[in-house]
Amino acid sequence: MEEYEYEYADFIYYTPRELDKAGQLWPIRGGRSIAKPNYKVGPKRIDCYSLHLVQEGEIWLEFQGRRARVGAGHLFCLFPGLTYHYSIAALAAPLRFSWIALDGPRVRELLQLAGLSPEAPYRQQVDYAGIGEIIAQMHGLMGQAASWKPGVSLELQSLLLALFARMTPELAPKPETEPAGWIRSCIDFMELHAAEGVSVQQVAAYAGVHRSYFSSVFTREVGLSPLGYLQKIRMEKAKQLLRETDAAVTEIALSLGYPSLFSFTRAFKNYCRMSPALFRGQK
Repeated sequence: MEEYEYEYADFIYYTPRELDKAGQLWPIRGGRSIAKPNYKVGPKRIDCYSLHLVQEGEIWLEFQGRRARVGAGHLFCLFPGLTYHYSIAALAAPLRFSWIALDGPRVRELLQLAGLSPEAPYRQQVDYAGIGEIIAQMHGLMGQAASWKPGVSLELQSLLLALFARMTPELAPKPETEPAGWIRSCIDFMELHAAEGVSVQQVAAYAGVHRSYFSSVFTREVGLSPLGYLQKIRMEKAKQLLRETDAAVTEIALSLGYPSLFSFTRAFKNYCRMSPALFRGQK
């Protein structure tokens, strides 16, 4: 490590190639630092995303008029175009961290998935050991820039995705996180698999939430119960097949996930107030 005014640090610089940019996210630079007692950075702005893993000690992170204390094992991210200031928070404890600066069209979306945003740029309870190991591996590859080969770019892409996978919490959606987003994903899942006879329980499992919670939020957001929505998808498809094809009613029933002609006919009558044969005869 080299000595600087506020720290001892290693800096690693990387120039992304076309192969890096094809993945829509790439590293630019990275490093690791051991802070001096007078350590401080900023106020400053950067033109990329900079992820920092605090390995030891604590910092004060100032952003958008707010101040947060970020400790060991926590992540914080600097977002482009915003002003930040951070400094050592506990003089009695050493401050040590590693970091990686990233850019590309996918970075902001992946950071949001990991729970990091300009309004909330730090995270607690991360997989400290796993994230630190991935960042160290990336530093090693970036340091090979002079002997770059296509495999370096591909391996860096793999490590970047592994990094975001480690960062992303496996949490069930909560009401305060705007359910419309994950409900839309559930609707897409239902529309794709309704004809296979997918159940409400399977959709709730896809969302990663308890069935009763899923049903409550879905009904509130969509105005129709999950079971009602699945039925609507199947019935609208059934009407389309009855109008536009000469497929037998039994074939339509089995194609839409119903176990028998009887169960399909009963469901169709309840939905359309007429039998499938009568509906087809209206063409």
